[in-house]
Amino acid sequence: MAADQVLETRRLERMEDLVSLCARRGYIFASSEIYGGINGFWDYGPLGTELKNNLKAFWWQRMIRERADVEGIDSAIIAHPRTWEASGHVEHFSDPMVDCRACKKRFRADQLDDAGSCSSREGTSEHDLTEPRNFNLMLQTRIGASEDAASTAYLRAETCQPIFNDFKRVREAARQKVPFGIGQIGKAFRNEINPRNFTFRSREFEQAELEFFCHPSERAKWFEHWKEERLRFHRDLGFDDDVLRTRPHDADELAHYCKAAVDVEYRFPFGWQEIEGIHDRGDWDLSRHSEYSGKDLSVTDEATKERYMPMVIETSVGVDRTCLALLANAYCEEVIGDGDKRTVLRLSPAIAPIKAAVLPLSKKLAEPAHALERDLRRHLNIFYDDAGNIGRRYRRQDEAGTPYCVTLDFETADDGKVTVRERDSMAQERIAVGAVIAYLEERVGFPA
Repeated sequence: MAADQVLETRRLERMEDLVSLCARRGYIFASSEIYGGINGFWDYGPLGTELKNNLKAFWWQRMIRERADVEGIDSAIIAHPRTWEASGHVEHFSDPMVDCRACKKRFRADQLDDAGSCSSREGTSEHDLTEPRNFNLMLQTRIGASEDAASTAYLRAETCQPIFNDFKRVREAARQKVPFGIGQIGKAFRNEINPRNFTFRSREFEQAELEFFCHPSERAKWFEHWKEERLRFHRDLGFDDDVLRTRPHDADELAHYCKAAVDVEYRFPFGWQEIEGIHDRGDWDLSRHSEYSGKDLSVTDEATKERYMPMVIETSVGVDRTCLALLANAYCEEVIGDGDKRTVLRLSPAIAPIKAAVLPLSKKLAEPAHALERDLRRHLNIFYDDAGNIGRRYRRQDEAGTPYCVTLDFETADDGKVTVRERDSMAQERIAVGAVIAYLEERVGFPA
């Protein structure tokens, strides 16, 4: 069947539009919203949870399951406090902070251009700022009933440090030889001075990280390998070259232990921003943990008998940042042929929270429609909607990012067929009820 003609398309220009859609459709909204929210913390609703889980499943498939040289773990959020001393976080993990004496607000010193004007009671439009001082971003907690210094612990600031702690155990248990990697997906926490840009900079977030251990002579080869692999991953998510780029770090940006680093950046409405980093961390981490723990983390090459400390190539992707990039990249407002307007999320079918919606043309068709819904749910995430006219139901699914709508009408009982509507083109196709599962599964899988 002929599709409606799209007369005009507008991509996302204001983050406020996306924030509104995310709350309206149950993607993402403020945590503790009924109490006014809590800055830097966000809850994922039904659609957001599915989107995030689909992204993590794609990462896990690509990075862990498809590779014989990578193992997956799931470490505790709280590690031994010495972990963060060895990594340098306790001493060095800080941002420069300033306070405004007039408006009593706190800002990162390197972000004052974004701070806006001062809203003090004196009415001045200028900030009255203190000298910058370092503010440690680690979130502290207490273990046990005592309140002394020995009970102090930290919520992990990154998911990679427990991987280094577990390196020896995983290598031996999995019978892996260098080169090999260890990956995990998990929560991390940073006490950001100024959370901003929706979920982009938050105090609680998720990372998907791989630490790949290799011989010193092969570090450059593996750095290039993982840079290309990670770019391929993001392109397979649906990011085109006009919104995706790599940015190598300048020499003055590199951490003292880092030989090379590249950021994968997405072009948000608020500018180019990092969604993933690929880093050559050298042997800094394993050497430091060897020193602080007293455990030798070096390895021996069985062929040459060489004893060495493996180098580490890291890939670290922000799950929340990538979800935000996926939503921003998918957001479109369109004017179509009949003068109607629609908001549509052009999410990749593999990532879309709902794969298809079952829409009976009339509630009188509920019995066969529910039967099809139950059948499809055994294979895919399905939504059922029989409220309102079919045009409005299509629009709701467009806004939710659902790639396919399956409509049962009064001819279905006679010809055994349903109408499948594709989200982006709005083209409709008549297919047999029994062919719907195969039709959808062929179109909603991850790229090979």
